[in-house]
Amino acid sequence: MSKKSRRAFSPELRLESAQLVVDQQYSIREAATAVGIGHSTMDRWIR
Repeated sequence: MSKKSRRAFSPELRLESAQLVVDQQYSIREAATAVGIGHSTMDRWIR
């Protein structure tokens, strides 16, 4: 069996994604959907 590889996200993408929620009043789910990641990942990036 092979290991499932994890996607790598740049610090810039993480910051811009978190700013959707903090600065532009997106919900966490809306921002996560727009970026194409899970909402729990988005929640972690914001914290």
